[in-house]
Amino acid sequence: MLIRNAKVATLARSDSFGLIEAGAIAIDGSEIVWVGPEHALPERFRASPSHDAGGRLVTPALIDCHTHVVFGGNRAAEFELRLQGASYAEIAKAGGGIVSTVAATRAASADELLEQALPRVDALIADGVTLLEVKSGYGLDVETELKMLRVARAIPGHRPIDIRTSFLGAHAVAAEYTGRAEAYLEEQCLPALRAAHAEGLVDAVDGFCEGIAFSPAQIAQVFTVARDLGLPVKLHADQLSDLGGAALAAEFGALSADHLEYTQEAGAKAMAAAGTVAVLLPGAFYTLGETQRPPLSAFRARGVDVALATDCNPGSSPLTSLLLAMNMGCTLFGLTPLEALLGVTAHAAKALGASDRGRIVPGLRADLCLWDVAHPAELAYRIGFNPLHARVFGGAL
Repeated sequence: MLIRNAKVATLARSDSFGLIEAGAIAIDGSEIVWVGPEHALPERFRASPSHDAGGRLVTPALIDCHTHVVFGGNRAAEFELRLQGASYAEIAKAGGGIVSTVAATRAASADELLEQALPRVDALIADGVTLLEVKSGYGLDVETELKMLRVARAIPGHRPIDIRTSFLGAHAVAAEYTGRAEAYLEEQCLPALRAAHAEGLVDAVDGFCEGIAFSPAQIAQVFTVARDLGLPVKLHADQLSDLGGAALAAEFGALSADHLEYTQEAGAKAMAAAGTVAVLLPGAFYTLGETQRPPLSAFRARGVDVALATDCNPGSSPLTSLLLAMNMGCTLFGLTPLEALLGVTAHAAKALGASDRGRIVPGLRADLCLWDVAHPAELAYRIGFNPLHARVFGGAL
């Protein structure tokens, strides 16, 4: 297929949109084979079936690199509690938070979890998403963690989207193990990880390093097993306090460290040295009413790639619009529109180890979005408006 009469934002490099006015993109199967000004189109592509973009903007398709879209129930009641002054940590310690979702997720069948997840996936697809990361972590026992991962893996059988799964057994200590985090890790989390890996359900291993979750030493135990299994890692780090999570993630060569509101200079330096992506999650920052912003200037100064994601989950970020996350990233954290777009394309791909997509260059996968906008900055500028005209998924319009 040939897409012609397009304004193409290649994002071929990270210092500009890489705009090509009156551009064209040649696709062979699921792969981009040529991109450039239409007047320079090689003769061999001129007879290809073509789609006239009508002068629309074409970007790489969007990638949501941090979500929890598979879960049971909702936590609207906790939203009310937070509005009355309760903190996220206080709610968690009182038996709410992650643990409250665990009961609903354990009680739901796989079919029920899939039925509940698909509308969330549909909303992200409608925003232009073609690759979605999905975490476990609301089971906190072997059976339910595996159930969640199987549901996540089933999503592409129902929707035109690619999925990457992250095992997040180290998300919280199960209620029945209160005060016995080490026992939980040994009896539930690590056996679930090994079983999920044996079943081919895991692309990466995640954890929550925080006072209300797991210590750096406990996360290191999980990551050591992940490394022994040959699995990459990522980490919920420094969201509510600085426990050195960013540096810990970097020590294990993590694909990404996520949240990072309390990350210090040493953490940013370690991430830069390891090539670990900083995934910012403005939906959680907004929902929880946080005031400490991630150290964006430190990431810029150190050359740390920055990604953005929805963090779609039932408690701290019930957000299913990656376009809104782009706006939030600019408005709340100070990202530029270029940084925001890179954050949901090229840098999000890097955060998932998906080196085959995220830019419009020959040799990469043809996942694209056609937008009814005049300039890429409009994608981050608008609030509550979706200008998506069409999506190309694996070369198919």
